[in-house]
Amino acid sequence: MAEIHKERTIVLIKPDGVKRALVGDVLSRFEKMGLKIIGLKMVWADKTLAKQHYPESRTELMKAIGEKTLKTYEKYGRDPKEEFGNKSAEEIGKMVNKWNTEFITSGPVVAILLEGVHAIDNVRMIAGNTLPVFADPGTVRGDYSIDSPALANIRNRAVHNIMHASGNEEEAKYEEQLWFKKADIVDNYNRVDEEVMFG
Repeated sequence: MAEIHKERTIVLIKPDGVKRALVGDVLSRFEKMGLKIIGLKMVWADKTLAKQHYPESRTELMKAIGEKTLKTYEKYGRDPKEEFGNKSAEEIGKMVNKWNTEFITSGPVVAILLEGVHAIDNVRMIAGNTLPVFADPGTVRGDYSIDSPALANIRNRAVHNIMHASGNEEEAKYEEQLWFKKADIVDNYNRVDEEVMFG
């Protein structure tokens, strides 16, 4: 496999995915694609870990989360000011981020470190749109959830979207060191299909 294309990425199967017994199916999709599992563990995240995973200090991320919420509200004819008290994308993003932090600590999470060709993009393609209501059929979120910010925000909770996937290389590296110690990683083995797929 060409080293230049080999990447690592993090997947977290969130409490809704674990409680619904979807861990095996989600893992299977990545393995069948040709991605190699090099780290795997079940964790009940505490608030400290959750806040490191969802850092409120990332202003651009908070705005992006808020903007997704505002677009969904517009599509379904809801007034964000009525529910949130304001229309600031960043402030709405911070509120949603707080719910994300609460949700990821509400039950066990399965943390997975995957390695392979274009791992980040391939995992995100399999995961589907972060808002399940807009996720394509055949993706994890499209097959297993129909949740949306319009519904979740009414109930003051995070969108139940089964899994998290690193968004880019920088995020993947940060999340790898956050969720896995060096001793947790086993990458010194070959899958039997690597020669066929990448040779």
